[in-house]
Amino acid sequence: MLIERDTVVEAAVTLAAVALFIGIIVVGDEIIGAQAFTLQEGYTVIGAIVAFVLVMAGAGFFLSTKQD
Repeated sequence: MLIERDTVVEAAVTLAAVALFIGIIVVGDEIIGAQAFTLQEGYTVIGAIVAFVLVMAGAGFFLSTKQD
């Protein structure tokens, strides 16, 4: 089964964005440890979610406007 190059690029961009998001969450969890969230840490998690959404939107826009 052959996969088109565009499909591979789309999958790689998506996987990289998801891995970055998971990495931010894991690092944030390691920094917090067993403590409860403070206000700053809560903002960090919200920032990670917003950054993930923006990266995924940007990647989608890039992939949708790419010339064949």
